[in-house]
Amino acid sequence: MDSAPPAATQPVAAPAIAQKTSRRINLALQGGGTHGAFTWGALERLLEEERIEFDGLSGTSAGAINGAVLALGLLEGGRQGAKDALNRFWRALGAKFAVSPLKATPIEKALWGWDLQYSLAWNAFDTMTRVMSPYQLNPFPMEFNPLRKALDQSLDLARLRADKNAIRLFISATNVRTGKPKVFTRSEITVDALLASACLPNVFKAVEIDGEAYWDGGYLGNPALWPLYHERMAADIVLVQLNPLLRPELPTTTSDIMNRLNEISFNASLMSEMRAIDFVQRMLEAGRLEQPRYRRIFLHSIEDEPRMRAFKLSTKFNGDWDFLQTLRDYGWEAADLFIRENLDKVGRESTLDIQRYL
Repeated sequence: MDSAPPAATQPVAAPAIAQKTSRRINLALQGGGTHGAFTWGALERLLEEERIEFDGLSGTSAGAINGAVLALGLLEGGRQGAKDALNRFWRALGAKFAVSPLKATPIEKALWGWDLQYSLAWNAFDTMTRVMSPYQLNPFPMEFNPLRKALDQSLDLARLRADKNAIRLFISATNVRTGKPKVFTRSEITVDALLASACLPNVFKAVEIDGEAYWDGGYLGNPALWPLYHERMAADIVLVQLNPLLRPELPTTTSDIMNRLNEISFNASLMSEMRAIDFVQRMLEAGRLEQPRYRRIFLHSIEDEPRMRAFKLSTKFNGDWDFLQTLRDYGWEAADLFIRENLDKVGRESTLDIQRYL
């Protein structure tokens, strides 16, 4: 992948002083199954930009896992260490999906591309998870989650918990009993916490931590933004968004209806937080709230809705290596566009169109 834009679109060089000015940001990483490879690409591009410094990170599901890999990689080897760690993790995940029963056959891939909804394996899996719960499919205490082994093998979470030099990290899950969000801080991050954040209740048994059962964090925070409001943290939040907000066409098939319901439910909490942020910012501008108890927050986003909108629900379970690489490239390009167009506005103004979330 060529990191330089074409000569015709080369940006005009900024003054040397501006080039060296660092920009501190918080990252907010959405979940979305294997669509998290888009975030992998976005993080790669952000890591290549030395003007960017990472202060805190809030992630859910795939965003939580990407965040933990990033944080640990930064500790172990700086920017290049983080890029290498993300690459290793996604390659390892792709290798596991290469032998997955959900993998499309060559003929199915030739006919329908990345979409699995017409494949025999996907339809059998989809029907099974609608008819029977994970507890009925697996009544034994054994766990069948390929993510656990991948995380155990690739992440030294004990070091991440212990090292105070690590970036602030917040991982969201949903408490099944109370219906409230649970945010695990860096000192609480375990493999169980990451699995809880990514636990789809129709696919996996709830993950139990300290006597409480947890499901996917996307239901109540995808991702949670409020942990990034702390006074001493950076004022800028960069959201890496996977789930499209807008889908102009009316879904009419069962698959498309389920896909849209998934997008709406996993964006609902984010939209609610955006409304709260917008309200506080308008009150600050009107002089009706006092600082430093309340302060300005600048919001930005890295997304590619036109491309991501083309992917159906089944593709969130597609771990085909070519597909993961395609998503990574899309994420890299989206982050590159953000850097070229908006990096100089970080710390001064929001570049996210908040009206889309209201």
